[in-house]
Amino acid sequence: MQILRLGDRGPAVADVRAALRSLGLLGGQATATATDGPLATVPLRIAPMERTALDTAPLETAEFDSATELAVRHFQQVRGLSVDGRVGEETYRALNEARWSLGDRLLRYDPERPTRGDDVINLQDRLHELGYDAGPVDGVFGPETEVGLRTFQRDYGLTSDGTCGPATLRALRQLGRKVTGGRPQLLRQSASFVESGPHLIGRRIVVDPGHGGEEPGFSAGETTESDLVFDLASRIEGRLAAAGATVYLTRGRHRNPSLAERTAFANDARADLFISLHLDAHDSEHARGVASYYYGTGSGASSTVGEQFANLARREVIARTGMLDLGSHPKTWDLLRMTRMPAVRLDCGYLSHPVDRLLLLDARVRSAVAHAVLAAVQRLFLPAEADPPTGTFILAKPL
Repeated sequence: MQILRLGDRGPAVADVRAALRSLGLLGGQATATATDGPLATVPLRIAPMERTALDTAPLETAEFDSATELAVRHFQQVRGLSVDGRVGEETYRALNEARWSLGDRLLRYDPERPTRGDDVINLQDRLHELGYDAGPVDGVFGPETEVGLRTFQRDYGLTSDGTCGPATLRALRQLGRKVTGGRPQLLRQSASFVESGPHLIGRRIVVDPGHGGEEPGFSAGETTESDLVFDLASRIEGRLAAAGATVYLTRGRHRNPSLAERTAFANDARADLFISLHLDAHDSEHARGVASYYYGTGSGASSTVGEQFANLARREVIARTGMLDLGSHPKTWDLLRMTRMPAVRLDCGYLSHPVDRLLLLDARVRSAVAHAVLAAVQRLFLPAEADPPTGTFILAKPL
């Protein structure tokens, strides 16, 4: 879809404004600022993209003004999206998903067009609270959610058809929470990594160098983000392969797969871990450092192993390069959300900052980053009592 931004006009802008107004983020309802509380403090339900009496301008002249941009930024911030004030495909889809509450529609598994929405998140949350494994709480009705729902229906004497209709909703609402002390699916995922043993032999790891082909990312002179992250990915591939892992790169030097193709590649490979590599850039002369991202809504639902690995990888890179630590953050980007294994995006510095750029152009620093990622991967599979301090782990060569 065409990206909507400040100054645009038309019916698509009217749709976005109606959605934001129904959330209480625009118009005569709650006023949003960049420092407002989480979206849970305002109404989550969005009417199906309908115009209201507050929006009297003709569809063709509805304007993407500064108030709309601020509301979009607020929505993006609390939904774990990139905060740029523009409405692209991912932000528009998130606005559409936010309109659904549990009970608004029948929910069932469709392998061709998976159902997505906040009602699916509510269903997954409810099943987890009752002790059923419904897969990751990602708002996508996939096969794991169907299995969890069928098991719940069978246990409670309902028709086990995998469809969340009126009878199933009544049962879900009548039953109290049965699980305390953590979500079993998330606890099992964390435990399975350690229980599978500390070795990397046979582990399938997908490394995703960002951009590529005709999309070089940020450029500084002849240096491009796509070339540097491909070099990083190749170094990481070599070290992981030497440790016994099976490593796949999502692209070659001259290709730029779509986000959907990258996640599908990782899912088809049945990877144990997905690592996406990027460099950052910003207009501010002060922007520099290393950040990592994992799937999470910021309100409880997150990838436990993804968060653990995001922290490990970031801290290892910081310890070995001396770059600024920008922390780990939950995001709902499709790159992290649609992968069926723990997934992390690692931003290894700001190519727009002179200090970071000099470091990244040094092959020794890129080798240090690659070794840091290797150390983080190995530490992920170690039990707590055997986990070494950050920056000290050196992987022994396989026999």
